[in-house]
Amino acid sequence: MASWKRSFVDAFWTWDQALGGQRRPTRIQKWVARRPVRAGLCAAVPVTLLCLTLSREKEPDDLLFAVSAGLSMGVIFGLTAFAERLRQRRLKRLGIGDGS
Repeated sequence: MASWKRSFVDAFWTWDQALGGQRRPTRIQKWVARRPVRAGLCAAVPVTLLCLTLSREKEPDDLLFAVSAGLSMGVIFGLTAFAERLRQRRLKRLGIGDGS
């Protein structure tokens, strides 16, 4: 089981390197990695407001849809920001990143 997990991790990092994952992080990537909750909120609030703006007034399900769409977008962006934090930690460990 451990060798299967290790081969999956190695395949992931090989794929990441092929897509340019070993480059130094930009200023925005550093900000997002430091603040994953804020990054999630920066995505969730506009999506929620957009869905509320487009909703009909007398439909209570539209409010539920707007909140769930905003929440799901916030979670997706937050998890992506957390993955960026892990990538930057790995770059620092490899000596590629500056660690800031």
